[in-house]
Amino acid sequence: MLNQLIQQLRTNIQLPACLRIIGYLRCMDVFTEAELRITFLQARDFWLRSILAAVPDDDPYVHITKTIEACRVHLFDIVTQYRAIFADEEPLVLPLGKDTLNESAIFHGWVLQKVSEFLLVLERDLQRGVGNRLDSLLGQCMYFGLSFSRVGADFRGQLVPIFQRVVLLAFKKAMREAVEQFQEEMNSYTLISAPALLGSAISVTMPSAQPGTLQPPLVLLDSPPLAHFLNNILVAFNDLRLCCPVALAPDVAALLEDTLSQSVKVILAFHRAEAAAFSSREQELFVQFCTAFLQDLVPYLNRCLQLLFPPAQIAQILGVPAAQVHKYGGLGCVDEEALQELLGSVLPEKETVLPPAEEKGLAQEGPQLPLDLGLPGSEQEADPSPAVSVPEAAEKSPPSEDARPFSGLPATG
Repeated sequence: MLNQLIQQLRTNIQLPACLRIIGYLRCMDVFTEAELRITFLQARDFWLRSILAAVPDDDPYVHITKTIEACRVHLFDIVTQYRAIFADEEPLVLPLGKDTLNESAIFHGWVLQKVSEFLLVLERDLQRGVGNRLDSLLGQCMYFGLSFSRVGADFRGQLVPIFQRVVLLAFKKAMREAVEQFQEEMNSYTLISAPALLGSAISVTMPSAQPGTLQPPLVLLDSPPLAHFLNNILVAFNDLRLCCPVALAPDVAALLEDTLSQSVKVILAFHRAEAAAFSSREQELFVQFCTAFLQDLVPYLNRCLQLLFPPAQIAQILGVPAAQVHKYGGLGCVDEEALQELLGSVLPEKETVLPPAEEKGLAQEGPQLPLDLGLPGSEQEADPSPAVSVPEAAEKSPPSEDARPFSGLPATG
């Protein structure tokens, strides 16, 4: 009879049946109170495991979403049943001379074990890959953690480092692939082909930009490897934006700067291999290539970083004025001067600086570096919400506008 009663606890039974079974077990006087609690939790845990084992494991996203739903519903049912059957009120005064057992710790230990097991399953499925649905998954997990705050087991704080690791690994992989593709294109790139693309670049029609959007520099279309390199980085940015913790600002900036440094090494290797055969025209085109990299691509990526990690938001977290965020190196920006030093050996020396008065006059009339790109700079940097929305590169299928704040360059052929 004892085995039959315990076996019933391992099935999908409701609270009234649980109350009757525990009442029978108490009447049998086989278990102590602590043993009875453990027996109940073990039996209900067996039933919960059987449900989780039946969840399809082929698709990581489907598996984790169904696991979240099953854990949230059935775990809370078990908790409700346990609390209705067993009283966890601790005595105000413990009896003297006796070894007391904190019976409430049995339940809390079991709940913590279930949460730990769920976090392990979550991390495993995230490592298997859930595509670009991290934001949806994070919302479901946060709701699950919030629901358990009613039983004193709010685990939302433990979700943050798990998602941060996954996001950072995905971004690191995207940066590595961007450098590899850039190197492949540079291995077969010839400078003499650049002028032929100028005519086609002029005929390219960019999508109509809405006010406040961030458009990439069109001058990069004259250098197809740079255009493709930028598009690959923008794809990574758009994926990152779906789940972009502010705590990753220094890590993302460091990864991007390392990626740009590796691309500079690729450019230098190209120069070492081809410079001896450069004509005067090819040398001029190579200088234009490097100038576009330093004066257009790098500043534009810095602007993108400021949209992902607004300086005003970082300043609020650090408790400093927004104007002082730049003093904390690597927080949402790339060191442009360091990249200029790396390429300085292959670029011609700058001409003699004009007198201050004449230089000032030219500064008022001549064009500046394309840092603004049509954006109201300070307003965009201070806006913590990524309110911009632009279509993706023409080479990729256009997703929804809300998920693509950084538009790519059109295909260069």
